[in-house]
Formats: sequence, structure tokens, C-alpha cells
Amino acid sequence: MENVLQIIGIENYIYLAILLFSVGVFGILYRRNAIVMFMSIEIMLNAANLLLVAFSNYHQDPQGQVFVFFTMAVAAAEVAIGLAILVSIYRHIGSIDIDKLKNLKG
Repeated sequence: MENVLQIIGIENYIYLAILLFSVGVFGILYRRNAIVMFMSIEIMLNAANLLLVAFSNYHQDPQGQVFVFFTMAVAAAEVAIGLAILVSIYRHIGSIDIDKLKNLKG
């Protein structure tokens, strides 16, 4: 049984990761909604995780896959805290638009 990486090729994983990362950067730069920005950051992290797993499989070294588990745990904690902060801001301001949050400077 052949390895999936040998059938598909590592180049395709690299192109997919570049595409995902580009979509994430586009979401960060052009959208002003905080939730969309959080999703864009998660897409960028998933692109990096995809490359870690692909190269780990390519080099037959499981360290990259273990690192992905830690990265996913940190990303889940980041999202939980970020959404809690957004809910708190929405309760006080009534909006999560990034342009309206600039008024919170002290």
C-alpha cells in the first residue's frame, strides 16, 4: 500500500497551505468583523499545521505531528479566551466592529 503523500505529492500540500494562508491574510486585511478575523487567524494556523504534518510525514518523523497537537490546543484556548472577550465587549458597546473598538484607547 502506497503512502498518500507519495500518491498526491508534497507540492500539492504546499500549494494548498499557501492558498489557505492567503485566504487567512485576506480575511485579516479586508474584513473589519472581529469574528471573521478570528476565523482568518485559525485558517492561517491550520495552513501551518498542514505543512507541519506534510513535512513530518515526508521525512518519516513524528515530531511535527506531535507539535501540531500542541498548536491545536493553544489555538483552542486562544479562541475560547478571544470569544469571551468579544462577548464582553459586545455587552458593553453593542457591536464587535473593529473600527468602533478604537474608541477604547485609554
